[in-house]
Amino acid sequence: MKTRDLILFAFVAGLIVLTGFLQSWNTALKILNMGMISAIMAVGVNIQWGFAGLFNVGTMGFVALGGLAVVITSAAPVPAAWDAGGPKVVFALLLAVAMIVGAVMLWRRVPVGRVRAGVMAAYAIAGFFIYRALFDSAVQAIEAVDPSTAGYLGGLGLPVLLSWPVGAALAAAAAWVIGKTALGLRSDYLAIATLGISEIVISILKNEDWLNRGVKNVIGLPRPVPYEIDLQQSVGFAERAAAIGLDPVTASTLFVKLCYSALFGIVLALILWGAQMALKSPWGRMMRAIRDNEVAASAMGKDVTHRHLQVFVIGSAICGLAGAMMTTLDGQLTPTSYQPLRFTFLIWVMVIVGGSGNNFGAVLGGFLIWFFWVQAEPLGKLAMETLTAGMAADSPLRAHLIDSVAYMRLLSMGVILLLVLRFSPRGLIPER
Repeated sequence: MKTRDLILFAFVAGLIVLTGFLQSWNTALKILNMGMISAIMAVGVNIQWGFAGLFNVGTMGFVALGGLAVVITSAAPVPAAWDAGGPKVVFALLLAVAMIVGAVMLWRRVPVGRVRAGVMAAYAIAGFFIYRALFDSAVQAIEAVDPSTAGYLGGLGLPVLLSWPVGAALAAAAAWVIGKTALGLRSDYLAIATLGISEIVISILKNEDWLNRGVKNVIGLPRPVPYEIDLQQSVGFAERAAAIGLDPVTASTLFVKLCYSALFGIVLALILWGAQMALKSPWGRMMRAIRDNEVAASAMGKDVTHRHLQVFVIGSAICGLAGAMMTTLDGQLTPTSYQPLRFTFLIWVMVIVGGSGNNFGAVLGGFLIWFFWVQAEPLGKLAMETLTAGMAADSPLRAHLIDSVAYMRLLSMGVILLLVLRFSPRGLIPER
């Protein structure tokens, strides 16, 4: 890294430390933890766009699948729901997979023409009604089991850290299915396809109560770190907190956040190391050659579509891993919180501002943009209150300016993006 790059990282670190002194260390650690998760998401998008030029605007869907993996892997199972309709739902899903396989085989064996069209239509209609008859009755039975607190199958009750690689695998599997269909499209069509598919994923999470309680949310997910209340009730911890001048409540919240920081820091370091090794390898040089000139790379014998599928799956898996980490940090899965602005377009701003094609730039952009995303509103409120301090209390202009604080996040993101594109078009840490 160059001296300029180190200065930029030191500047971001200084902003977080300054937050600790001026606001609170709890706030600073919150920014640090979500900054690391955002940086991991940015690295995933950078691998797709910076390495291969794939314009994926469905990041939100892969992040949400990572969150779903935490529920499936780590939430406690609901025995009553399994007794009511669990085996039937599993059978219906397996039947759906078998019917898809059967449709593919049938398509290959029936001769081309009207006979094939008729056979496929009859097969699809019959299969749909059989599947829905089995699936709907099982779902109704599951969702009727204590819907205020359960109403879903629950998970496997495994340690929550196992859900992180499961989230990556689930996102990778979805990316493989999407990539096999959409990667043959033109770049703008790929963007539309991935955006639409991500919305489908969120719609499923919001409506399939048997899977993750839908909009009723899954709360109380297991944690890989101690609970604050347990630390506060520990005599030894209280004594150590008092020795450094902290009350048990403050000390416990700081300790838990520091534990998350250590876990997230290890994951971010490993992913950054792997991304750097991939970028410097022959594979990375090949991906950039494909990105710069697909026709020339294809003429040299490279399977462009296959390589695009590889990098699409890898980048999506990283986003799924970050989604699982975020749900673990939150302790709950809230499908309505997944919005394109936060989990797609803001991640793209991080990549563009940090430097497309540079992994360290993506990490820098993740921390920097997340910091301003969090602090834009309080800083905007302070600025507006200072600006309107001399105005009358009933001034319409004063009321309008104070009400405009809610839009400071969007304004600040736009201003930052414009300034970077104007004075550093390739990002703060450009590709080298």
